[in-house]
Amino acid sequence: MEELMKEIKKFNKERDWDKFHSEENLAKSISIEAGELLECFQWDRENYNKEEVCEELADVFTYCIQMAMKLNVNPEEIILKKLEKTKKKYPVEKAKGISTKYNKL
Repeated sequence: MEELMKEIKKFNKERDWDKFHSEENLAKSISIEAGELLECFQWDRENYNKEEVCEELADVFTYCIQMAMKLNVNPEEIILKKLEKTKKKYPVEKAKGISTKYNKL
């Protein structure tokens, strides 16, 4: 993860783009790229172009990592912290094999 963050930071620095990456702009970009990812499945959820999906997914990841860097947080730490919280909301014995929202389990 550190190497990836270093490469993203270098890429942006070479282009002097960090000045455009406010928290608000990054959040917008995450949403926009997530929409483009969803668009890959818009008309045919079974016959999608995997390469296009991977490119859009990479864009989402890249903006998410940039947001973490901007907020000065470790992506791995915040993901693991949230996963622990989610485990409590969705205990295996209640949630296994079903997609019911936690407040209706």
